Order: sequence, then C-alpha cells, then structure tokens
Amino acid sequence: MSIPLRRWRTTRLAAAGGGLLLLAWTLIPVYNMLLIALSDDGDEFTGAIWPDEMNLDSFRLIWSEGHWYLEHFWRQFSNSLLIGMATMLLTVLIGSLASFAMGRMRSRHAWTVGPIALLTYAVPASFLVIPFTRVTHAYGLVDSPWAVIAAHTTFATPFAILVFHQYGKLIPTELDDAARVDGATPWQMYWRVYLPLLMPAVIPSSVFALLVAWNDYLYQFLLLSSPRSMTVIAAIDQFFDSDEAPWNVMMAMAMVYTLPPLVLYVALQQRIVAGLSAGAGRQAPRRQDGRRAATSKLLTSRSMRWGR
Repeated sequence: MSIPLRRWRTTRLAAAGGGLLLLAWTLIPVYNMLLIALSDDGDEFTGAIWPDEMNLDSFRLIWSEGHWYLEHFWRQFSNSLLIGMATMLLTVLIGSLASFAMGRMRSRHAWTVGPIALLTYAVPASFLVIPFTRVTHAYGLVDSPWAVIAAHTTFATPFAILVFHQYGKLIPTELDDAARVDGATPWQMYWRVYLPLLMPAVIPSSVFALLVAWNDYLYQFLLLSSPRSMTVIAAIDQFFDSDEAPWNVMMAMAMVYTLPPLVLYVALQQRIVAGLSAGAGRQAPRRQDGRRAATSKLLTSRSMRWGR
C-alpha cells in the first residue's frame, strides 16, 4: 500500500471519527430531553440511561391541556407558527425586492444596500431590545405578535439580502431585456421572471428566517405578556414560577416544539445546501454565456404575454 493512500485512509477515518463524536455530542442533550419527558414526575434525575417504564403522561397532558400552565398551549403553539411563518414570508419578500433593486434596476448606489444591511449584525440583538420595546409602546403594539414579527424580520432580512443578491448575479440580464421588449413592467419582471428563478435561494433564506423566529426567547418574553398571546418558548418560563417545576412536562413541550423546524429541515435539506452553495463561486465565462443564451432563447420562444 502506497504512503499517499495510507494517509488518505487515515485522514478519512479521522474525519469520520470526529464527525461521529460531534454527532454524539450534539444528540446527547436531545436524548436527555426525551429521557426526562418519558420519566415519571419526580424520577427525572435518577441517572438511569433509560426509564424502567416509559410514561407518556406528559404528552397526554400537553394534548389535553391538562395542566394549569398548559390551558393555552395550542393557542401558544399557533402563535409560534404565526410568528414563524409571517417572519419567513416578510423576510423573503423584503430580501428579494431589495436584491432585485440592487441587481436589476441599474441604480448607481444600489451596491451600498447589502453592506449597510449587514452592519445590523455588528450590534447584538440584546442591545436593541429596550429601544425596540419603546418603539412598540409608541406604535401601540404592546402584547402583539406583530411586534415580535417586526423584530425577527429585522434580524433575518440582511442574511436574505446577501443570499439573494449573490444568487441573483447568476440570473442572465438578457431575460430582463426580453421582458421589457414584451412590455413587462418592473413588478411583472420581478414576479414572473426574477422570483421564480430565485427559488433555489428562497428555500435556505426561508428556513433561516423561520429558525430566527423559532429560537428567539428574549424578544418573545419581553414583548408578549398575556398567556393567550405569548408563544410556547416564552410560556415554558412560567413553569419556574411554581415551587416544583414539572420537568417531564417541560421537556415534553420542548420536544413537541422542535418538531416543525425539524421536519422542515429534513424535508428540504438538499435544497438548503444547494441554495447556499449556488452563489458561492462564479461560473466559467463560456458556460455562463451558454446558459444565458439558452434561457433567453427559451423564454423568448414562448411569446410571453404580460397581462395583455
């Protein structure tokens, strides 16, 4: 066996071992959550690797809202879904419109939008919570999900602008010229040409925006106060108000709460990776020119009608 082949196999085994170790380190907290959720009340921290008898009472309590802190659980879960979906849609809309204006409207100062938007990440989100709270009071958005949606959209949009702008550079500008010849307005160019071709970048940006809203605790805890308007992640904090917190119920809530983003990520995993890597590098000039010519010829041959 040659020395380069041995080094390659050793490197591959070391990488596989490191990946397995990292995977185990990541899944151990999730396993502990499941272990506590399936344990009896009072037996959560016995140190057992697996409970002697699996107890699903905590999940039954969540389903039937049988605990006094769970009487609004499904409404709080719907609030979490509302905030996550609204943040996702607004992030995609604002980010795609901004990237369209930066790359297609031929404005001389359009390139400054991306760097200025990314500067918002230089300020920690926790520093902005007090000013944002005062703004919500000034506009009458106290205890409203839309205050949280506005905050999450503010933090997720810069990343979406960056991804959309990088991917939008790969969309041929000849398509815009063909659309203008056919009489398309700027809005029709955005909706019928730019946004459909931008779809591979829309998926990772949407998932990122959903995770920003789904994992946030600070803004949801401070901006939502009533039990019917707060989200699940803020409602879990109520359990610490009692003398003996039901840890099995809390962990069962956490397991249920993690299901929507987990299912979404598993279903769209390949599209997420493809969308993030699509704009990472530039295509070769010959290949890029061939793609532009092919797509331009395809769209012009369809004789598109722009609302006429």
